[in-house]
Amino acid sequence: MAEAILAIDELVKNFGALRATDHVTLDLKPGEIHALIGPNGAGKTTLISQIAGTIRPDRGRISFDGRDVGALSVAQRARLGLGRTFQVSSLALEFSALRNVMLAVQAVSGSSFRFFRPVMRDRSLIEPAMAALERAGLAERANVTVAELSHGERRQVEIAIALAMKSKAFLLDEPMAGMGPEGSSRLTGFLDGLREEAPILLVEHDMNAVFALADRISVLVYGRVIATGTVDEIRSDPEVRRAYLGDEA
Repeated sequence: MAEAILAIDELVKNFGALRATDHVTLDLKPGEIHALIGPNGAGKTTLISQIAGTIRPDRGRISFDGRDVGALSVAQRARLGLGRTFQVSSLALEFSALRNVMLAVQAVSGSSFRFFRPVMRDRSLIEPAMAALERAGLAERANVTVAELSHGERRQVEIAIALAMKSKAFLLDEPMAGMGPEGSSRLTGFLDGLREEAPILLVEHDMNAVFALADRISVLVYGRVIATGTVDEIRSDPEVRRAYLGDEA
């Protein structure tokens, strides 16, 4: 069995009297898509935020690529190869898709922002950024400002950014949100191939996408993982059906 690239051990997070993360333990192995599902308010985004570094847990350990990253910032974790897309887009709306990805290339290279250089003619930034947009299926929209892109296209830009940063693992927070059936189908196909580059921890409400993609599924309810298993195991788990899936399975 391959060693996990990401390991979460007994993570706890409280907000006052509310326990949003209740001793969560899970991992992500090379080459897999591990889906995290659960009802609204289950604590999925809070958990992802702790892994990414935007929220600090009260207790527990987060290991990435064999290293304890609990004390590292979001930027430090990203430079180690932990790539995240957001439930609500964090892109620079006034910049083109290409410029957004170029900023990611610049950040991961460790170079300072080049205010006095013609950045948009810098081939060392343009070429890897265009390659990432090509892989994400958005090369033809590279010069369109993000404000003009559809919701689905913005998610593709976020994924291109994660690719440009040479991520070793992806944290994807509801990438299908706001997409129609055609967009969801297209993105599902893309993510299916993306796991070959780096494993994916996927938070998603679209159960068709989850069941099509996931190698393993963890079910989070009231901040606690109530089950982890294969698609078939999760579909047939009586506690999961009562708490979340109902007749969907």
